[in-house]
Amino acid sequence: MQFDKDIESDFKELFFEAREVLLSHDGIIETKKERITTYSNNHGGICHMRTMPYGIDFGFLKGAKMLDKFGALTGKGKAIRVLSQKGALDLEVINYYVKQAISLNASKK
Repeated sequence: MQFDKDIESDFKELFFEAREVLLSHDGIIETKKERITTYSNNHGGICHMRTMPYGIDFGFLKGAKMLDKFGALTGKGKAIRVLSQKGALDLEVINYYVKQAISLNASKK
C-alpha cells in the first residue's frame, strides 16, 4: 500500500506534516488506497498525496481549474495539477490551493 511506503520513506516527516495540514481543514477525510492516499470531503475528491524521491507531491484533482497565483502548479493534463514540496512545507501555498480545491468541489464546477 502506498501509505505504508510513504511513512517509511526518507520524507516521512514531511508527509506526516502535510497530512496534518490537509486533515486540519473541516470535513476532509483520508482514504488509503493501494497506489495513492487521497483526501476528499462530502462534495468529492480534493487531492492525493505521496512521497517522491525529492519530497512530496500533492495532485489536485481539479487543478486545471484553479488560479495559480504562486505559479507552483505543474502539469498539462485535462484535470490534475501537481504541487511539489521539497524541504520545509510552504503552508501559505498549500493552504491557498487546498482552499481553492474545497471551493471548487462545493460549487461543482
